[in-house]
Amino acid sequence: MISLSWLNLFKRILATLMLLVLVISAYLLWARPYQLNWGATEQEMNQVMPGDHLDPQPEFFSTRAIIISATPEEIWPWLLQMGYGRAGYYGYDIIENLGSPLGIHSADRILPEFQHFKVGDGVPISSVARMVFYAIEPNRYLIWTGLNQKGSFIWALYPLDEDHTRLVSRIRWSFHWAEPSLLSLDLFTEFTDYLAVREILQGVKGRVENQIEPMANQNTEVVIYVVTALIFIVSLVSLLIRGLTWKRWLTGLAAGVVWLVTWFAPVSIWIGVGLEILVVWKLFFPKDFFKRSKVDKAVNPA
Repeated sequence: MISLSWLNLFKRILATLMLLVLVISAYLLWARPYQLNWGATEQEMNQVMPGDHLDPQPEFFSTRAIIISATPEEIWPWLLQMGYGRAGYYGYDIIENLGSPLGIHSADRILPEFQHFKVGDGVPISSVARMVFYAIEPNRYLIWTGLNQKGSFIWALYPLDEDHTRLVSRIRWSFHWAEPSLLSLDLFTEFTDYLAVREILQGVKGRVENQIEPMANQNTEVVIYVVTALIFIVSLVSLLIRGLTWKRWLTGLAAGVVWLVTWFAPVSIWIGVGLEILVVWKLFFPKDFFKRSKVDKAVNPA
C-alpha cells in the first residue's frame, strides 16, 4: 500500500510537470516563433540566403533583422571584426567576460588589426568555442560555420536606399542529440540566443549611428533576465518541497508566464520587473504577513 507521504510527493511531482508542460508549450507556440524572427519581414524569413545549404534541414532556424541608418560600406567593418578577443559582440559584455581573465569589452571603434580576414580563418566565439569564416563578400555578407562545416551563422547587408541598410542575421543548426555535453549547450542556446543576437544587432546599429548603449544598462538587463529565470526555478522547487496548494501552483505558473514576457515579449523589460515583484511577493510573503506584523507589535510594543 502506498504511504500518504509518497502519494503527496507524487502529486507534487505531477503538478510541477504539468506546470512545466504549460510554460514550455507557451514558449513553443508563442515565444519561439516570435524570437526566431525578431525584426524580420515575411520576405526576409522566406528568402534564400548564402550559406543555407550548410544545414538544409535545421532544427534551429532563425532570421532576425534591423534597419541601420548607414550604407553597407559603413556597417561592414563592424561585422568583420566581431569575435571573442577581438571587437567583442557589441552586446552583453558581462556574459562574454565569463571565463576571460582580460575583462574584454566590446569595441566602440573600428579596429584595423581585425579587418583582413580570409575564408578559412578562425572566428573565436568564446573562450571554449570556435568557428571559421566560410565566406566573405565585402559589404554584402559573411558566413561563419562550424569546424566541420555544419551549420551556419550569416550576417548580410541589404541596402534600402542611399542612407539605410537592412542588417539580417540568419542561424541554421541542428541539435547534437547523440552528444550530451553539446546538447546541454544547444538547449542553453535555444533559450538565450535571441537575447544575445538581438543585442548584437542593436549594438551594431548603435555604434554605426554613434548611439552606444551604456554598459550599465546592459548589465542591468542581464541581471534582470537571470533573476527572472531563477525565480521561475525557485517556484518549481517550491512546488516540490513545500505543501501543494492551488495558490502555490498558480504562483509558479505566473512566474513562468512572467519569465516568458520578460525575455521574449515586445514590451519594456521593466514591465516584467513589476510583474516579477508581484510573483516574489506571493512566493515569499504569506497572505497574513501584515496582520501578523501588527499583532506582534501589539503584543510586544517597542
